[in-house]
Amino acid sequence: MTQVKKRYSEAELIKNGFNTQWHVIGALIIRELHTRFGRDNIGFLWVMLEPSLLTIGVTLLHFAEGPFAHIGMPTGSFIVSGYTFFCLFRSVVNRSGGAIDANRTLLYHRIVTIFDILFSRALLEAASTILAVIFLSLLMQSVSFGFLPQRPLLMIWGLVLLTWLSFGLSMILAAYSEKSHVVERLAHPAMYLSLPVCGAFTLQQTMPDPFRWYLSWIPMTEMFEFIREGQFGFYRSDYTYPAYAIGWCLVVTYIGLISIRKARRDVHLGC
Repeated sequence: MTQVKKRYSEAELIKNGFNTQWHVIGALIIRELHTRFGRDNIGFLWVMLEPSLLTIGVTLLHFAEGPFAHIGMPTGSFIVSGYTFFCLFRSVVNRSGGAIDANRTLLYHRIVTIFDILFSRALLEAASTILAVIFLSLLMQSVSFGFLPQRPLLMIWGLVLLTWLSFGLSMILAAYSEKSHVVERLAHPAMYLSLPVCGAFTLQQTMPDPFRWYLSWIPMTEMFEFIREGQFGFYRSDYTYPAYAIGWCLVVTYIGLISIRKARRDVHLGC
């Protein structure tokens, strides 16, 4: 018997699969925008203004303190390159707690997965952070309180690593929150407790030993150092280790993928 020819090659099947999932993620991003912000008042502009307002509030609190770290960093740019990006980390992780329960009906569709739901939220938060940084940097520059990122590609590299780590943690939290709501409740205070040690308000170059050594084990401090180098052209950090940061991202992502795979088996769509 002659073999039946395959209609599609394996490469075409993979390409079609990626295209399908990309359209799914795009649809989920639009759905998230409608769910969170709707079309009332200024609508989708809140995706940029929400982190911007939080950053402006923190900046005003530090207005009277002068340049941070005594090395000439304008307070506005320092806060933008710190707290704005921390808002990304906090939002991606915190919003993952009830992600499965809030989108349970979408899982009836086989092409929609828990991975897609969480990944679309992480992409949305990353996009909102980029818009907020551009808006805030222009605002700070107009009032001589800061300036635009001087090495934007390096800042984007730090943003990618931070988003990647946040996404991996969001998968773990989403999976275990489905089993116990206690995990979700503990995540919120944990985010605030991590603020002083994550690197959002510190510089590795100016930290005294042994505190610098302790903080260097936290992967987020590496990522914030990349972001600082991207914001301030004169700043050079001797404490950035890309391999260490990428290693953390890979391990957390691997654990997260295993966690959501196990959680998917226990999700009851009829609830």
